[in-house]
Amino acid sequence: MDKTKKAKIFLWILLGLIVVGGIVGFTLMKNSLTAAEPTDGGQVVRENSRVLSQAPDEKAQFVEFLDFECESCLAAYPFVEELRAEYGDTVTFINRYFPLPGHKNSMNAALSVEAAAQQGQYEAMYRKMFDTQKQWGESADDQSALFRTYAEDLGLDMAAYDAAVADPATKERIEADKADGQALGVSGTPTFYLDGKLLEPKTLDEFRSLVEAAANGS
Repeated sequence: MDKTKKAKIFLWILLGLIVVGGIVGFTLMKNSLTAAEPTDGGQVVRENSRVLSQAPDEKAQFVEFLDFECESCLAAYPFVEELRAEYGDTVTFINRYFPLPGHKNSMNAALSVEAAAQQGQYEAMYRKMFDTQKQWGESADDQSALFRTYAEDLGLDMAAYDAAVADPATKERIEADKADGQALGVSGTPTFYLDGKLLEPKTLDEFRSLVEAAANGS
């Protein structure tokens, strides 16, 4: 099979996983709302939202509501990285936490990522989670100890890391992101917004074209 055919198959699989992820997420969300909706009706971006990469000449903002244990998010990960590489000069990429209740370690992963973020290592732990998801995803066991080794690998202050993971405010920070998503109607992960508008492309080519147009300020 040539590379072009492989690429097309990957794109269709990715788009399909995003759709399926939304359906599954909607079913799970109906059965478990973990945080009250914000009184302002929910915002796509807030001042404390985690920035994956800041565009030096920002013309647009690309926002992803994600779950680090979500297979669809893992499938989207290389595509998002491609977009960052191509359009990172003018598009700022932002993440919002949206751990789903059907994933035993989604909150644990988010806590670990947020604890790393508090030490300026959000992107490094974000990458670590997706690069290793196949090793721990869908596990019935608590993977917090494994995630702690990731923090050690990154050279984090472990006392500060442990304190952040244990601090109820860290979980509240994650649930606040999810509450925004729920108020906006997010029903699964990954869910993408571009300049505050929900992205609902029919193909990955259309997806890329929308981001490219925004990156060019059009």
